[in-house]
Amino acid sequence: MSEGLKVSGLTKTYGNGVRALIDVNLEVRPGLYGLLGPNGAGKSTLMRTLATLQKPDAGTIHLDGVDVLADPEHLRWRLGYLPQQIGAYPGVSGRGLLERFAWLKGRTDKKERLNEVDFLLDKVNLSDAAHRAVSQYSGGMLRRFGIAMALVGSPRLLIVDEPTAGLDPMERNRFHRVLADVASNAVVLLSTHIVEDVENLCKQLSIMAGGRIVAAGSPTDLTEPLRGRLWSKIVPNDAAIPQGTLRVLAAPDGLQVILDRAESPSEGYQPYAPTLEDAYHKALEGQEQSAEDEAA
Repeated sequence: MSEGLKVSGLTKTYGNGVRALIDVNLEVRPGLYGLLGPNGAGKSTLMRTLATLQKPDAGTIHLDGVDVLADPEHLRWRLGYLPQQIGAYPGVSGRGLLERFAWLKGRTDKKERLNEVDFLLDKVNLSDAAHRAVSQYSGGMLRRFGIAMALVGSPRLLIVDEPTAGLDPMERNRFHRVLADVASNAVVLLSTHIVEDVENLCKQLSIMAGGRIVAAGSPTDLTEPLRGRLWSKIVPNDAAIPQGTLRVLAAPDGLQVILDRAESPSEGYQPYAPTLEDAYHKALEGQEQSAEDEAA
């Protein structure tokens, strides 16, 4: 694959012995690609490595056919990166900070730089707040400002790490629209533990756990193996949870138990259509079993 991002055999072990990445392989074409996993799965390590903020112990990274590890500047000039936390200088306005960042990204022509800043502020719906200090922005405004900074220079690769954590539904929906628009011309890697973000936006995804990719494909690819295997029933809060339970959800009248069994259980269980959330839990369940087998 020459167009897009290709990661092969990426491995990273920290000095304390933690194996953060274990033989990670990804192929991501232009568009939105989800990277789903719990906290501690290795997602942030992968994001930092792809952004050339740290080197892997082994493996290769190619962007549009160019070896990124051999030529990191090729990626850095084509990269937009939105980390989990965004810092701000006290008293500096949104417009002022964005202009400075644009200058650092090579927008030295003043007219071109100002035009791009105006365009990006409008794109993330912050034009009216551009004069305000970034340190006074709400959480949702700060995330949108972060995406504006990440979009300076029209990046070929956009990495967003847990972008909607803490946002209310309206802000999350607005943020989703911005990402979908950007993905028409770039590779957008969306790293999150929020299944809904990936389910709503991404045609392809990988599930990561314990530093490994444990499942990959489209949402349909991942949910289809569970079709016809899931059964649901509402039980009292103090009921014993049966063997083979995939998930237990809070319900108005007790607990909703979702079983994974090849045949219909007795006692009032009904067929249950699998969701990406179910596939996610199934992939993590398999990872937990593999970890137990290795420990044994």
